Amino acid sequence: MMYRRHLPDAMTLRTQRCLRVIAVLTLALLPVAGLQAASDQDIEVRVKKNGPEVAVDVDCPVNASAAVTWEVLTDYDHMSEFLSDVQHSSVQARDGHTLQVYQKGKAERGLLSITFENLREVELVPYQEIRSRLISGDLKASAFTTRVVDDGTLVHIINSGRYTPKLWVPPVIGPTLIEAETRKHFGELRNEILRRHALRVKAPSASLPPPGKSLASDAPR
Repeated sequence: MMYRRHLPDAMTLRTQRCLRVIAVLTLALLPVAGLQAASDQDIEVRVKKNGPEVAVDVDCPVNASAAVTWEVLTDYDHMSEFLSDVQHSSVQARDGHTLQVYQKGKAERGLLSITFENLREVELVPYQEIRSRLISGDLKASAFTTRVVDDGTLVHIINSGRYTPKLWVPPVIGPTLIEAETRKHFGELRNEILRRHALRVKAPSASLPPPGKSLASDAPR
């Protein structure tokens, strides 16, 4: 942790704890970050705190194919390349469509720097649904489901689940900050989906990737 020496200790500790909770919850949202960009305002995020539990629901519209959307959501070995708070992400074990995914990252706000990590079990239902639950890490519990829904006009990434953090989440500012961080996180996912979709338009012969694999993992960036 880094902080200005002249800051009151209590203020620094509260800021650190709040930042750590937000960083951990945002990373756990992945079908396993600052002010959101104006272009991300169409991403619907609802955060509700029920006692120690935090519920999050996301609807992220994407003007891309369901195939490329699925590819990015399950490209765990390359997520550190397009998600700003993720330093490392890799598939540790694979049994059919069930994976163990390890991720760690660092969230920075001003002079504060917080590291976090987790190991999750991820069950894939190609090319429709991703179910994720925490095995170990910086939360007491976490379970999320991510669905890829094509309504004929847009693809929607529907993410829904709940966490129980180890640290206290402030009842008002906590959900507000988590909402902003979550919206930015899904905005970064969508940017990568759109980037790859543009490549597919130029190379339409590309086929669906195997579940959990990236069709364009070796494409130049």
